[in-house]
Amino acid sequence: MKQRALGQQGLTVSAQGLGCMGMSFAYGEADEAESIATLHRALELGVNFFDTAEVYGPYTNEELLGRAFKGRRSEAVIATKFGFDIRNGANVGVTSDPAQIRAKVEGSLRRLDTDYIDLLYQHRVDPQVPIEDVVGVMADLVREGKVRYLGLSEAGIANIRRAHAVHPISALQSEYSLWERNLEDDIIPVLRELGIGLVPFSPLGRGFLAGTAKRAEEYPPTDFRHLDPRMQGANFDANMQAAQAVRDLAAARGVAPGQIALAWVMQQGDDIVPIPGTRRRSNLEQNAAAAGITLSAADTAALENALKQVAGLRYSAERMATVDR
Repeated sequence: MKQRALGQQGLTVSAQGLGCMGMSFAYGEADEAESIATLHRALELGVNFFDTAEVYGPYTNEELLGRAFKGRRSEAVIATKFGFDIRNGANVGVTSDPAQIRAKVEGSLRRLDTDYIDLLYQHRVDPQVPIEDVVGVMADLVREGKVRYLGLSEAGIANIRRAHAVHPISALQSEYSLWERNLEDDIIPVLRELGIGLVPFSPLGRGFLAGTAKRAEEYPPTDFRHLDPRMQGANFDANMQAAQAVRDLAAARGVAPGQIALAWVMQQGDDIVPIPGTRRRSNLEQNAAAAGITLSAADTAALENALKQVAGLRYSAERMATVDR
């Protein structure tokens, strides 16, 4: 797989990464052996950019990657995140207390069984702590060699600018897809002005654009999608109808719907590296093959027109409150 640059500081990764959250968190039980086989298969396919976080589990996802890449650390570019208050095994809110950041990163290093993190994100902006103080500690970790590059997740324009003024930011992680395009008017232009890459998570709309999503009510309460407004009631029906354009184009091209959705994201710029999540080799192989699909201007226009109106909010009000917009 071809490589792309994230930011202007030297971070180069595969043009598509792998979101690892579902291997340990949010989407029900996973098969660890299959998850590790999927991680190893990614390396074989040239996918070398892996996304995790301390809150995934909590902690167990980082531990999984540590086991999977033991003896192969140099082959993987690992991104992890801090920014949630984890107590007694549960996430109880957002926090980026500068006094705790170093301890959190030391914990990630231990669980990942490594002496450096390739890309360290602040997972969510903490409105109680100036971003300059947070990035100041992160920058110290870069100078100490424990972290190579810095990123933000779900940050807004003002905090992106303020953070970047303290230490160069290489990447912003945020949701972006045919299904969720809120970044286009304001965020992406600022990223390009500052030379910051974009790492879209959920580029398949949590399975909706791939044609695999079910109604929210059909997922157990422990599944992240159970509270997804776009998968509830009449919203599900309206969005399924809108996403028919993806399925129709995929059928005409003889490919999977998810491949069309990923191809669209990847064609939005060479500074964009999506991280579709999966825990199975078959899905990984299908996703990776999307890098070889080119959409015409007519294809792109038809997709965008069909999905310009999406029914339902992106997140529940509680989840949306942690997004810095």
